[in-house]
Amino acid sequence: MEGAAMSPHDQPRYVIVGAGAIGGTVGAMLARANVPTVLVARGRHAEVLSSSGITLRTPDGTFPTAVTAAARPEDVRLTDRDVLVFTTKTQQLDAALQQWVDQPVHGPDGVVGFAGERLPAMTALNGVAAEGKALRYFRRVFGVCVWLPAVHLEPGEVVVRSWPVAGQFHVSRWPASIGTHDDTALLASMTETWSAAGILVRAVDDVAPWKYNKLLSNLGNAVGALAADGADTSEVVAAVRREGENVLRQTGIHFISFETSKAARSDGPTIRPIPGWNSAASNSTWQSLSRNTGNVETDFLNGEIVRLAHLHASAAPLNAALARAARTAVRDGHGPGGYSATQLAELLGVNAFHTAQE
Repeated sequence: MEGAAMSPHDQPRYVIVGAGAIGGTVGAMLARANVPTVLVARGRHAEVLSSSGITLRTPDGTFPTAVTAAARPEDVRLTDRDVLVFTTKTQQLDAALQQWVDQPVHGPDGVVGFAGERLPAMTALNGVAAEGKALRYFRRVFGVCVWLPAVHLEPGEVVVRSWPVAGQFHVSRWPASIGTHDDTALLASMTETWSAAGILVRAVDDVAPWKYNKLLSNLGNAVGALAADGADTSEVVAAVRREGENVLRQTGIHFISFETSKAARSDGPTIRPIPGWNSAASNSTWQSLSRNTGNVETDFLNGEIVRLAHLHASAAPLNAALARAARTAVRDGHGPGGYSATQLAELLGVNAFHTAQE
C-alpha cells in the first residue's frame, strides 16, 4: 500500500491494550523512540509500569524504559488521534473489546463519539479469530501478523530475544477489500515510526494469508509447552502442522508458504542468547502455563483447525488431542513440561514417531 505519511502534528498515539510480551515490547520500544504511547495493563504489572516503567532484557543489555501506563480504560482520555492496539491473548479479547468499545472520544468541545465508531482497532494477536471478534465492536479493524520473540513472566519486565530489531508485523485492513485512503495514510505512518523504533512493519494488500501461515506455525506451541525440556518433538510438531495444512487446503483457505514467510523475515528478528536467560521454551502457551494464568490460547490455534475441519464434516484428530491436553494441563494446574516426546506422540497417535528416540 502507498500513501503519504501523516504530518508530525497528526501523528497518532498508540494505546496498547495488554502490556504482556508483545504489547510490553511494542509499547516500550515506541516509548524509547518518543512515539506517543500508552500501555494498559492489570494488577501488579500495571502498578510497576506506573511507578517504575518497564525493563527490557535483551541480547545487548538491559534497558529500563519510562512509559505512560494505565490500569483501565477510564484512565485514558481518548481523542481522534488514538489507535487502539489489542495485544491480549485471544481468549481475553472479548472482555477487552467490551471494555473499550463504548469509551468516549473527546474533541476540543467535548465528547464527539465513541471508540468503536471513531477509532482504528489493531488486533496484534495469534490465530485468526481476533479480527472477526473485533468487527462486532469496531468499524475500522486492522489485522496484524505478529513475529516477535519475547517473554513476559515478571511484573514490569519483558525478555526480548532479538535486538535491536525486536519484531516484524504484517498489517492490513480487515477485510482487505474495504481499505480507504485514511487507512493507507495510517499504515504509512505506522510503517515509518514503528520500523524506526525496531518493530518492522510491512503494510500488505491482505494480511489474512500471512495470519494463516502464522497459525500453522503456532500449532506447535502446545507441543513446546507440554514437552519436557530437551525433548525432540520435531516429528510431533511436523505431524500436527501437516494435518493443519491439509485442513486449510481442503477448505480452500489460502496461506503464505513457509518458504515465503522465512524469506520475508530475513531482515526481521533474529533470536540471540540473553545473559541470565536460559530457557529454550518460551512461546505464548508455555508462558501461560508458567504463569498459571488459568487459560491458554490453544483453542484458538489448534482449535481453529478443528473448527474448520468440523465445518466441512471432517476431523483433525491430532490437533483436537493436543488442544485437549492443553486444557487438561490448565484445569489441573500443571506447569509446562511433563511429557516426553514419546508420550506426546502416543497421546496424539502420531504413528510416524520412532519410539527408539525415547
